[in-house]
Amino acid sequence: MLGGREISIRLMPELYAAHRVAPVENYPNELLATLRSAAPRNATNDPTAVLLTPGQFNSAYYEHSFLADKMGIELVEGSDLFVRDGIVFMRTTEGPKRVDIIYRRVDDAFIDPLVFEPDSMLGVPGLFAAYAAGNVTLANAIGTGAVDDKVVYSYVPDMIRFYLGEEPLLKNVPTWRCRDPEHLGYVLDNLQDLVVKEVHGSGGYGMLVGPHATGADIALFRDRLKADPTNYVAQPTLSLSTCPSFVENGIAPRHVDLRPFVLTGADGIRIVPGGLTRVALRAGSLVVNSSQGGSTKDTWVVEA
Repeated sequence: MLGGREISIRLMPELYAAHRVAPVENYPNELLATLRSAAPRNATNDPTAVLLTPGQFNSAYYEHSFLADKMGIELVEGSDLFVRDGIVFMRTTEGPKRVDIIYRRVDDAFIDPLVFEPDSMLGVPGLFAAYAAGNVTLANAIGTGAVDDKVVYSYVPDMIRFYLGEEPLLKNVPTWRCRDPEHLGYVLDNLQDLVVKEVHGSGGYGMLVGPHATGADIALFRDRLKADPTNYVAQPTLSLSTCPSFVENGIAPRHVDLRPFVLTGADGIRIVPGGLTRVALRAGSLVVNSSQGGSTKDTWVVEA
């Protein structure tokens, strides 16, 4: 999002200046404020936050280092931290310094070899105990990755009714859980019209877009579904919005989706007045993921 805004200002300065575009440059400060708001109760008045990264070989390492730099906090790896008496400390040239908040970019399974993956070299031994004792905040909290499970999405309306006693204000995209024999039967009969996704899939991999698939692709997916139905969900093919895009032949419509940035902390919710518009550059494609040839656009929110 921040990179897209910088590029649009550089390439279209006159157009940008002619409109009251809401700024997004304050996002790192908003992120830091959100992290600090969730500091442990026993933290100091000036809590210390760090960004925990798997290291330079991670595909998102540039983002990790960029955000840490913009927030003015330390970028650390697991070996830079240790736990003593239930407190997390950071190794510094001036000696150990207590850490109150960890913005973690390391998966759950690797954050503490004493509790999760024992062979992990990315985490911090004893971190989970310090977290359970309330001496350090992990953001995002352990277990939040469950919402990446596409089956969970299908239960959201039921969750709203159960926990809030209300009807959902927004409707879900109809989702068939292939683990359900009745749902599986419907999906198998309508593969040519549906989008089928792996429950834990990401990056646009392991999916079938029925209307754009060949007969061979559909036959292959039919076999996959029969062999492991619990690993898949299906949805109708959505008509994504399009926007003008520069392509080899000039300007043409391409399908897009919007990724907003919303920060939720102990002091409330912050919504960034912008976002990241992801673009499917291939004509007719509905897959916007960068790993599948997609790209991005800056998103402007114009103030009145």
